[in-house]
Formats: sequence, structure tokens, C-alpha cells
Amino acid sequence: MTAERHEFQTETRSLLRLMIHSLYSNKEIFLRELISNASDACDKLRFAAIQKPELLGEAELAVELQIDKFTGTLTIRDNGIGMSREDVIDNLGTIARSGTKKFMESLSGDQAKDAQLIGQFGVGFYSAFIVADRVTVKTKRADVDESVIWESSGEGDYSIEAGSKQDRGTEVTLHLREDEKEFLEESRLLEIVRRYSDHIGLPIKLRRAEGEPEAINQARALWTRPKSEISEDDYKSFYEHLSHDYEPPLAWTHQKVEGNLEYTSLLYIPQRAPFDLWDREQQRGVKLYVKRVFIMDRAAELLPPYLRFVRGLVDTADLPLNVSREILQGNRTVDKIRAALVKRVLDLLDDLAANKPEDFKTFWTQFGKVLKEGVVEDNANRERIAKLLRFASTTTPDAQSVSLDEYVARMPAGQEKILYLTGESSSALRNSPHLEGFRKVGYEVLLLSDRIDEWVVGHLTEFQNKKLESAARGDAEAAGKIETFDKARHEADFKTVLELLPKALNSRIASARVSARLTESPSCLVAPEHGLSRQLLEILKQSGESAPDVKPILELNPEHPLVERLKETSGDEAAFADLAEILYGQAVLAEGGQLEDPAGFVKRLNKLILGQGASKILLG
Repeated sequence: MTAERHEFQTETRSLLRLMIHSLYSNKEIFLRELISNASDACDKLRFAAIQKPELLGEAELAVELQIDKFTGTLTIRDNGIGMSREDVIDNLGTIARSGTKKFMESLSGDQAKDAQLIGQFGVGFYSAFIVADRVTVKTKRADVDESVIWESSGEGDYSIEAGSKQDRGTEVTLHLREDEKEFLEESRLLEIVRRYSDHIGLPIKLRRAEGEPEAINQARALWTRPKSEISEDDYKSFYEHLSHDYEPPLAWTHQKVEGNLEYTSLLYIPQRAPFDLWDREQQRGVKLYVKRVFIMDRAAELLPPYLRFVRGLVDTADLPLNVSREILQGNRTVDKIRAALVKRVLDLLDDLAANKPEDFKTFWTQFGKVLKEGVVEDNANRERIAKLLRFASTTTPDAQSVSLDEYVARMPAGQEKILYLTGESSSALRNSPHLEGFRKVGYEVLLLSDRIDEWVVGHLTEFQNKKLESAARGDAEAAGKIETFDKARHEADFKTVLELLPKALNSRIASARVSARLTESPSCLVAPEHGLSRQLLEILKQSGESAPDVKPILELNPEHPLVERLKETSGDEAAFADLAEILYGQAVLAEGGQLEDPAGFVKRLNKLILGQGASKILLG
């Protein structure tokens, strides 16, 4: 049968161009990627053999390297699951991941950082073209009679033809470029394998011209070794192998449990969020092994979604080898392991926060928004998660650095509640008129600008027996603390104004009242005691969900000149309506809202400034 020519898909060609022009800053990574793929193929065969033992046969599963200096080739061979013709087209002719375009857009031009993306994205096979001007793949799937030969120079197309390979597995032969012949030196290969692949749990063998192939790695899964035998560098190297992340992890926890449950876990906290952290289509979770047999690459059932940033694995003896995702769901053993793993991760984060504050700061910057989801999702651990949260506040710079423990410790005598304010940005919140009264009495307010914060405070109603309260609520506690404010007198003075305002504003407010909350601004909008905040109402509307029609309360600063002028215009309906609209519009803008009629607001403001028409009375 003659070879068939196929074109690479457009995005694959783009990726290959990047590879060929040395996207990796350290070219030796290609060997790590190809060995990793070979190891995965052996894991897949072992898993398939659970249902069909005849697939495994008698041969030891292994990865083999072979150097041929005469032909200038390096071959990476495995006796794993192998590929059929369809598998070859799917896996080597196209990039199957749906996020390819997003991946390409994420490339920064920094070779080291972009190398991480390629590893995480699972397209490591194409790294072969960094060092090879031609790649030949011979493969035979374990349960298929025919074998296949795939070949490409990486320039835009590839060929496929029938092969004569008799045994299962895959061999990838790299025809190395003239300037890449260092990878034909045995000492160089030994160095690379020991650096990147030493902890793969099956033999990596080097086939020499004479004698039997010899294992050049430890061939013992790292997580099965006693912790006393494992160095910090060992843990970091295994993390690279496990996650395809070339930045060291922030922290890790390695635990062996025996008793009612029997399992080993090795969990890592990465230093940097993957580019697809917020892609809901991506499968998350840690690797699952049963009695050291690889079962599942991403077992999402072992950790809740708010810990989806955790990398690692679990190896248990308490699940059947033929376990499936359906069996994992609702399984009591899985639920117990999951609860224990959550505790281990939270313990690890507690330790990081207490003993390595700079590392925890890095963690929070990368994963803080994800961890906040736990307050909403995990009722059992809500208090523990709350202790790990960090916020911006009125007494700190913009960074989210204040814990709830620190906030409570700083509360002055007389303050009974934890105060917060939600909005779209920290800078807008810092300038909010809602904070003026709290500053006057010395109360710190947490500034919550992440979209999820509205749901966080909706579920985290108290902390250390202190209730959380929005500073934008009409009943927030600061007003009663300002002793110089004579509420009864001001209410009497502005009785007519307060009665006229709802009608003048076409019933866009529930009511109007004077308040001690404001010390500099003339007005602000506050939510009713049990009403939803403006921020949450906006989020609901933007997401297409139905939002209740909750009208705000307009609060006035009776000591502000504009509010005094409003009282003076109460006998002039047109002038009163103009100034009422200006005070209402200012309040909307001050809290980051959108005006219904921006042009009308500007027109009234210009009339006020220029003293024209009915607004002349405002200038006296």
C-alpha cells in the first residue's frame, strides 16, 4: 500500500512552526515529553488489561531508548497500548484539545513560560521537531492486527501507510538535525532521564549495541517510597513529571493512611495558575491509581471544584481495579477519601499562611478567587476556608492582604459587626460615599471587588460570632455612633424634601431619609434591610437571570450645601426635580452604577453650573 499524504490542521501547523523555531528554552525537554507519553501508553495498556488480561501478555512493560550514530537517529520505544490508524490521525494529525486557539493566544514570547503551556496542554509529542528534521512513528495497537507508519518533517503535512510491526506498542524515531547530535551521546541521555524521568514507575532502558537493554532509572513510583528516602529535589522533579509545570510547587503533602481506609496521597500546590483554570469544559482532578495501577488521569470526584488547582495523585487499595467515573460518584469510600484530602489541603494552606506568608501571598494572587468558591460550596469547611480568605480594606493598600482574624482583632470597642462593601473595583470602593461615616468613627471596612464576593458574603453570614454586614445597607451600625448628629432635628427640617423626593424621581427609590453616614458627599443609595445589593442585582441581570425589582433608599447629608439648596427649591417643582435628579445621579455614579439617561444628567448639571433656566434659584 502506498503512503497517503494528509495536511496538518491550521492550528497544528502554527504550533509546529513554534516548536521548530525552538520555543523551548531547554531543548532536552523533548525527551521528557516523549518518555512521558510512552509511560502513559503502558499505563493505558495495564488498565485495558483489567477487562482483557490477554492484552498484557508476559513481557515486562518498559520504555526503551536506542541510539544509532550511523543514521543519526534516536528512538523511543514502548510496549504499551499502541495506536490504530484512526488513533494516529486523531493523536498525531490534529490537536484534539478544544482550547487550541486559546492556547495559541496565551503564548507570551517568553520561552520558559511558553514551555510550561505546551507541557500542560498535552501536546508534548510535537516537541520532537525542535531537534529532529524528520520524525517516524511505527505503532500497533494491542487489540488490532494491522500496524501503521506515520512520518512528517513538521512542515505542513504527514504521511500514513501500512506497516509490518508485529508486536504491540509504539516507537518514535527522531532523525536529528546536524546541530542536535549531542542527543546521541549516552551520557547526555542518562543525565536527562535522571533529571526528568527518574521517578516514573516502570523501567526506562537504554539499548546498547551489545547485550541486553539496561534500566537507567529507579523504576519505583516515588509515592510508594518512605518519606525519609525522598529529598526535596525528588519531590520537585516528580511534580514536573506529574504536572508538566517547570516552576517548582509552592508546597506539597505526602501521606500514607492505613486502617479503615488504605491509601497514599501526594498533593501539590502550584506556583502559577494554568491558563485554562476558568475553562469550565476542562476536566479537573488528581490522578487515581488502584494498587499502583493507573486508573484515571483526572479523577474530579476526589477533590471539590474549589480545589481544582491542586495537582497530585491518590493510590488506594480500597477501590476495584475496574472502577469507573460512575462508580466513583456517590461511592462511600471515595467520599471518605475526598473528605480526608480536603482536610490535608486546607492543613497545607494553613501551614503556608502561618509559616511562609510570601508564598501564601503568591498562592492567594493566583488562586484566591477559586478558593472563595469553597465558602459557597463546602458548608462543612466554611469556617476553615474563611480563615484563609484575604481582603482589601480601608486601612490597607490595594492588595488583598487582610484576614478575618486580623480584622476582628483590630475592631475598636463598641463595634459589633464585621463591615464590608462590594463593588466592581477596589479603587471605586475606596472612594465610595458609603464609607465616610465609618471613617469618622474609626471603623475598618473590607472592600470586596471580585464577582464571587456577593455569593461569599451571602453564605458567610458570621465569623467568630461576629455578623457580617454591608456598609451599603440602610441599617448599618455606624450612624448611631456619631454623637454630633441630631437625627430628630434634621428629619423635622427636611420633612417636606423627604416626602417630595420619591415622586420627583418617578418612584425609582423606595424612600428618602437623612443620614449621619455621609460627611463629604451630598447623597448615596443604600439597600433596604433585607434587599439585594445593587452589585448583585447587576450580576444577576448580566447573567440573564431574573432579578427582583428592589428599589434603593436615597440618603441625604443634611449638612451639605447642595442638600440645603434642595430644601430651598421645594416650592419650585422644576428646580426641585432638576436638583433631585443630580443628587440621585451622583449617588448612582459614586457606587459604580450606570445612569438611565446620561445625556439628561449632563444637561441638568450644565444648567446648574451655568445658572440657566429654573436652576438659577440654585445659585442664589
